[in-house]
Amino acid sequence: MFAFEMDNNYNAAATVKSYAAKGIHAGTAVTRAILDRLGSPDEKLKIIHIAGTNGKGSTAQFFTSILVAAGKKTGTFTSPEVYDFYDQFMLDNVIIPPETVEKYFAAALKAAEGLDATGFEVQTAGIILAFAEEGCEYAVLECGMGGLGDATNAVNDKVLSVITSVSLEHTSYLGNSIEEICRHKAGIIAKGRPVVVNAHQPPQARQYFGAAGAIFADGVEYNGGKEFSYRGKKYELTAEGCLQPYNAATAIEGAAILGIDGTAVYEGIKNASPRGRLERFRACGREYVLDGAHNPAAFGPLKSFLTDTAETKTIIFGCLSDKDIDGILANIAGLADSVTAVACTGPRARTLAETKAACERYFKCVRAADSVSAALDGAEGETVVVCGSFTILKEARDWIEKKQ
Repeated sequence: MFAFEMDNNYNAAATVKSYAAKGIHAGTAVTRAILDRLGSPDEKLKIIHIAGTNGKGSTAQFFTSILVAAGKKTGTFTSPEVYDFYDQFMLDNVIIPPETVEKYFAAALKAAEGLDATGFEVQTAGIILAFAEEGCEYAVLECGMGGLGDATNAVNDKVLSVITSVSLEHTSYLGNSIEEICRHKAGIIAKGRPVVVNAHQPPQARQYFGAAGAIFADGVEYNGGKEFSYRGKKYELTAEGCLQPYNAATAIEGAAILGIDGTAVYEGIKNASPRGRLERFRACGREYVLDGAHNPAAFGPLKSFLTDTAETKTIIFGCLSDKDIDGILANIAGLADSVTAVACTGPRARTLAETKAACERYFKCVRAADSVSAALDGAEGETVVVCGSFTILKEARDWIEKKQ
C-alpha cells in the first residue's frame, strides 16, 4: 500500500487540470517514471487497453458493463470528460467520489515532482494507482490520443488490446494517412497478448491490423432497432446509434477471449449506456439529443438518426478549431430545419463567427447564440440536437435537467 498524507486544503484535481497548458508529451517515459515511483500499481491490474478514432468510450463502457455483470471489480478511465471532470474515473461503473480521486491525484503529483509532467500524464498514473489501491481486478483504459506514445501506453503489461474504428483525426500528431494512424493505434499491442479490432474499418486499416495478427469482430448482423446478432447469437442494446452493434461486438469478442461467462456478456451489453453519444432526454414536450461526436466519421450515427426522424428538427452546433468542421457539417447538411451556432469553451475554441459562417455553407436557416443555454431557450421544433463537441454538452444537460 502506498503512503501519502494529503493536505485537506489542497485541490489536486485543479492542479492536474492547470497542467493542460503544458500541452502534450510524445512518449510514455514520464508516465512510466511516475508509476515506478508509485510502486508500479499497473502490475497489480488486468488491463484492457483501448485505442481507435471513434467508439473508444462506448467500447470501454461495454467492457466495463460486462465485467461488472460478471462480478469483476473494475476501474475505468475514459477521456475527455463528458459532463464533469470526475466522470472520466469510475469504479464498477459508478463515478469515483471526488475526495477519493483527490487522494490518489495528490500522490501522483508528489511522485511527478521534477519530471515536468503534463496533466494527462499525472491523471493517468493517479487513476491507475486508484484502481490498484481500491482493489480492482480489471482496469479498462482508453487512450487519450493515438496509442504508441499515449500516456496510457506506459503500463508494463495488458491482458487485452482493443482497437476501435479508425479514420483520419489529429493528423498533425498522428499522420496524414490511414496507415500512419494505424501505426500509432497498433502501438498499444502487447507482445504475446491478444488484440481485438472493430470490424467497422476502412480497407487499409483491415489490411494493417490483419498483418499484425489481430482478431476482427466480424459477424455483426443489424437491421436497425434495439437488437443485433453477433456470430449467430442475439443481443439487446440500450445504447443508441447505428455503430453501437460493432462496438458491442468488439467487447463481446474480447470478453470471450478473457473467458467471461456468456450470461454476463449478454447482460453487460444490454445494460451499457454510454454518456454523451446520441443520449436522449425528454423535457418541455420535446426530445433533446446530446451527441459529442467531433469528426466526420463519428457523425454517421447522428446522420442516420436525423435521416430517420420525420419531426421538425433544430441543431445546436459548436466545434473546436482543430476539427474538420466542413467534413462534419457535410455529413448532416440539410437534415435539420434550422441550425444555431454556438462557441465552444477552452483554448481550442473556434469563434462564434467562424462556426456560424461554416454552418451557412450547409444549411439555409442559420442563427447564432452567445451560449448553449440561450440557443436552447430559442430552439424550435419537436427534436433538438446539441452536437459537434463534448465541451458544449454539460451546459445543455444542465439546462435540460432544470426543465424536467
